[in-house]
Amino acid sequence: MNYETTVTAERAEGYPADLGDETDARTRRRRRLLIIGVIALIVLGGIAFFVIRGGGTGAVGPGDDESQLPVISVITPGRTTIEGQIEASGTLAARRPMPVGSVGEGGRVLSVPVDAGDWVSEGQVLAVIDRAVQVQQIASARANVGVAEADADLAQADLDRALQLVDRGFISQADVDRLTATRDAARARVQVARAQLRELQERTARLNIYAPASGLLLERNVEPGQTVAGGGGTALFTIAKGGEMEMLAKVSESDLAQLSVGTQATVTPVGTDERFTGQIWQLSPTIEQANRQGTARIALSYAPELRPGGFASATIGSGTMVAPMLPESAILSDDQGSYVYVIDDENKAQRRGISLGLVTSGGIAITSGLTGNERVVLRAGGFLTEGETVSPRKVTDGK
Repeated sequence: MNYETTVTAERAEGYPADLGDETDARTRRRRRLLIIGVIALIVLGGIAFFVIRGGGTGAVGPGDDESQLPVISVITPGRTTIEGQIEASGTLAARRPMPVGSVGEGGRVLSVPVDAGDWVSEGQVLAVIDRAVQVQQIASARANVGVAEADADLAQADLDRALQLVDRGFISQADVDRLTATRDAARARVQVARAQLRELQERTARLNIYAPASGLLLERNVEPGQTVAGGGGTALFTIAKGGEMEMLAKVSESDLAQLSVGTQATVTPVGTDERFTGQIWQLSPTIEQANRQGTARIALSYAPELRPGGFASATIGSGTMVAPMLPESAILSDDQGSYVYVIDDENKAQRRGISLGLVTSGGIAITSGLTGNERVVLRAGGFLTEGETVSPRKVTDGK
C-alpha cells in the first residue's frame, strides 16, 4: 500500500507542472505576436497618414502644411466691353389721349354707331343727337330771310320810281334820300336774316359728336336715349390719337441719369411673349420724393396686344463701357460700401473697395477699384478675414 501511494504521489506532482509550462509558453507567444501586430499597424498607419498629409523624408512644421488652408475659388476678370441694360416696369397708356364731348347745345342721343376698341377716322360720327327742334328753327330762319329779301326788293322798287320822278319835280330830294335809307335798311335786314340762318345751321351741324382725329377708340361713356349737355364739359369718348401707345417705365434716380431721349427699349406686356420695340421720347423732369424714381416714357406703335392700363416690363439700353465685370457672388457690402477680396502674391486675402457700374445679365461692371488683373475671390468671401492665408483655385468660367 505504501508503494502504490508513492507512485501515485509522484505522478500527481509531476504531470501538472509540465502541462503548465507548455500553456505559459503558448500564451507568451500569442502576446508577442499580438504586440508585434499592433506595432506594425501603428507604423503602417503613421506612414499612410504621413503620405496623405504630403509628408516626405523631412519633418513638417505647422506653418508649412498647406493642406490645412481653405481652398478658395478665384477669377481674373480682365476688362470687357459691356452693353448696359436697365430693367424697368410700368404701365401702358395712350401716348396722346383725346377726350371728346358734345360741343353743341346737347340733347337726346339717338344712336351711337361706334364702340370701344373700334378704329375711327377723322370726322366720323360717334353719336347722333336729336335735332327735331333745330330743324324747325332753321325753317323759321329761312322764312325770315325770304321776308327780308321781299322787303328789300320793295324798297328798291320804290327808290327806282322816285328817281324817275325827281327830274320832273314830282318828288323832292328829301323823299329820295328817305327811300334810299329805307332800301339800305331792308338790305341790311336781309344780311341779318341770312346770318341767323347760317348760325342755326352750324349749331345743328354741331349737335352730332364727331371724331376730331383718327385713332383707337378707348372709351365710350354714352348710350342711346341718354341726354347730354352741351359745352363739352363731360368726356363721352376717349380716343388714342393715331393709335399710338406708350409705356410709363419707372426707373431709379441713378438709372434715369444714364438715359437719353431716343434710346431704344424692348417692351413685353404681361400675359404675352410678344416683344415690341420703342424708344424713349420723354424723360421725367422731376423725381418722386416718396420712392426716388422717375418716369421714362417709351413711345410704341399701335398693336392689339398693347392695352392701356396694362402692366409691362422693359429692357432699356444704357450705353457701353469697358471695365472689369464680376458676378454678383463676388461682391460684398457693408457700412463702408461695396468691396471684394483680392488674393495677393502671398496668397493672403486683402479687402478692396470698389464702385459698381452697369448691371447686366452677365454680371456687374466695376467702375473703380480693380484693374482686371487681380485674383478676386469668386464666392464665400463673407467667411474670410483680411490677411487670412488661403489656397486659391483659379476658375475660368465663373462657376
